[in-house]
This record gives sequence, structure tokens and C-alpha cells, in this order.
Amino acid sequence: MMPVRWRTERMEFLRAQAVDHITVTRARVSADNHGNAIMSLGRDTVSPKRLTREQRICEAALLCFSESCSDSFAAHRLNEKDWKKLLPWLDVSGLALYFLDRMTKLHQRDSLPASVVSRLERNLEENRERTCGLIEESARLQRGFQSAGLSYAVMKGLSLCPMSVSHLELRHQFDLDFLIADTDAASAKEILAQQGYTLFAVSGRSWEFKKGQTPHVGPKDLYRNLPYRGVELHLETRTAGIPTRLDRTVAREVHGVVMPVLSPVDLFIGQAMHASKDIASPFLRASHLLEFYRHVLAQRDNSSFWEKLRQHAREDQRACVAIGVATYLAASVWGSFAPQALTSWTVEQLSPTVRLWLDLYGRTAAIQAPPGNKRYLWLREELAATSISSGTSRKPVLLSFNLPRKVIQATAGETLSTRVARYRVQIRFVVSRVRFHAIEGLRFLIESRRWNTLRSNLP
Repeated sequence: MMPVRWRTERMEFLRAQAVDHITVTRARVSADNHGNAIMSLGRDTVSPKRLTREQRICEAALLCFSESCSDSFAAHRLNEKDWKKLLPWLDVSGLALYFLDRMTKLHQRDSLPASVVSRLERNLEENRERTCGLIEESARLQRGFQSAGLSYAVMKGLSLCPMSVSHLELRHQFDLDFLIADTDAASAKEILAQQGYTLFAVSGRSWEFKKGQTPHVGPKDLYRNLPYRGVELHLETRTAGIPTRLDRTVAREVHGVVMPVLSPVDLFIGQAMHASKDIASPFLRASHLLEFYRHVLAQRDNSSFWEKLRQHAREDQRACVAIGVATYLAASVWGSFAPQALTSWTVEQLSPTVRLWLDLYGRTAAIQAPPGNKRYLWLREELAATSISSGTSRKPVLLSFNLPRKVIQATAGETLSTRVARYRVQIRFVVSRVRFHAIEGLRFLIESRRWNTLRSNLP
């Protein structure tokens, strides 16, 4: 990941009381006048913890993306200090350029301060150049894959347009992702090495490569088309007689480049799995949830698609739960939007404890700033019980005693100033992780009493 220093919100040490009343949102499915199923949000017996002003502003920005949005963002009357806090959050959440585009479509752009519009327009222009650079890099790598006869498909980013992303330059993307047959992984690694990439990390069946890393990067460089590039290869095993995602790929032209992408059903499942994994992590990048929300809206009236999806995913419990988690949280944030053809076999099948976690913590997870918190451990524990996280321990691991991996790898012939800067970045990262584990670990232990009480009271 690009070594950018994010501003984190001031941590508070507040002891939650065991008998505190909480607002629990319950998702229920009902039919509208046209026979389509909608998700309606009801209230249970409890009162939520109040959001801070900073959180309320972030939530207001997030709510602007609802298809039924009618409120003016200007009504919140943000001052200069508010914008200084909101803009960094929009950046790290991946929403900044989506926000500018949304304000334009809602005819609220003129209500934003001129300095904010100028800053976002500059970011958009920089990201447009950055996106072109990523597309060119992707095309260059794919020419190598195709010349070698490798079996692969483009995943995530570039393939999300137009279902989830109307214009690629609005999406802030760090890496290029490819699904590749495991038998072709070694050849793909050689091709990447020829293009200057080095293997950075291996996590399960994902190989992460990087090139052009530099410690001399700050927040102002976030949208620039820097030489830094990242590639992830996701390995897929091919078994004789069993069709795989690579067997179902379709050709698509992206900015003049023809590339194999996942089939529409596989693309949707992959996006839901990614969003669900993000929800069950310390920090949820809100743009991933928004892109999933928009994908559902784009296919909402396509009954044929939902039937194909159900037929394909009905035997995959992990996929069903992932879709349900992402849909439930998106509905909690933006209101009713998903058809019953989707919710009946996903959302309605979520366990009471998973729903409880989403009700209690999903709203704040969508608007929190990095590095996030440790409450996600409870969700992982509950998802493991439903086999979505197969192989994961049922008991949350609160503390990690492993040293963080290197943020930036050393390069041959690096200068002394670069080495010092690299060490400085690593030290800051280690300190931030220690601080995260100490502070959020304590908050986790304090909150655990309330969580366990509410969980045990479920029918």
C-alpha cells in the first residue's frame, strides 16, 4: 500500500455501561405496491450511542449517495475546521471524487466552498491521468500474459465499470488484480519480473507484487500518477470436469483495450466477497460498500440476473452470507434498495448474531477513520460459525505479537537519504500499530461486556 500518512481521529477512553440502551436496526422484507421486495428498517428497544459532530458530518456525506437523497448537504453548515476533517476522510474512504460527482448531479456543487471544489477538481484531473497510467500498465502486462498463452482474467477495479463505477477516473485504485490459473502463476511471475515487479508478500492464494516504491510520498501525492505500481495475482485451481471462473470469462473493451473479465455473476459474487471481507476488518473503505450498492441498483430490475446468481451461489454458503452481509449493511446506510429476489436467500438467512453486530457497529464502521477498531473480531467470530471464514479460529485474537511486515522494501543502490526515509516510514508504522493494539484493545475489552450481554439475550 502507498505509504501515505493518514490523520487519525483523537482516541477516547469511555467505559460503556452494561445496561446501556442501544438502537438495534432490524431488516425486514416486505412487498411494495409493484410486487418488488424492499428492505424496511425498523427500530428495536434500544438507544444508540451518539455520534460525534465529525462522525455526523461523515455520515451526511455518505447519505448523499442514496438514490432517494433529498436533503441538501449545505444544510449542515460546515466551517473550515469541519472541511479539514472531512476531506481527509473522503480521501481514505475512496469517496472524494465520487462525492464531487454526486454533488454535481444533485446540483449542490455551488453550495461547496470554492477552495473545496478547486481541491477536488485538481484531484480529479490528477486521478484521470493516474487511471490512464493504470490502464496502460494493465494493457502492457496483459499483452505479456496473452503472448505466453496464460489463462487469466481482470478482477475488481477496471472490471467494475460501468455497473459499479460510471467513469473509471472517479475511482481511486491502488493495485491491479488478476485471477490466474495456478499452473500459470510461475510464468506470470516471470512476466511481472521483466516489467520491474518484485514479489512483496504471499497471503494464502494471493501473490502481491510491487515496483517503484518510494518513501518520499505524502498525502498530496495520493491521486498523482506516480511510478509506484502494485499487482495482485489471485490463483485459481482448475479441476478436470469442473468449470471455474476462468472458464466463464467474457471479453470486454475498457478504454480501447480488449481484456477478459469475470462473468457478470462471478463479478458480483467477487465484489460481495470483497465488501464482506472489508466489513469484517479493522477499517472499512466506504467506497467498496458504495460500489456494491450501485451494482445492485444497476441490476435491480433484471430478474434473469438474480435467478442466475441464485442458481450459481445457492450451494456456496460463503457467497450467500457475504452477499447478505454487504446488502444488509448497505440497506442500513442508504435505505431500502435490494429486490426480494436477492434478499430472500441472502439477507434473510443471516444469523441473529451477525445481524446484531451489523446493527450495533455497522453504521460507525462505514464512517470511521483509519486505523479503525477491533470490534470486527466479533463479526469474524460469528462469520466463522457460518463457514464464511473457513479455517478461522472461532475465538477472536485480540493481540498480535508478530512484527509488522516492511512497508517499503529496500532496493539495490538506494541512497542514504532514501534509506533513512524508509526507516522513518517503518518506525512510524510500527508505532501506529502498537498504539492501535493498545488503545483499541482496551476499548474492545470495555465494550465486550455489552456485546456479550446483548448477544446472550438474543432469542
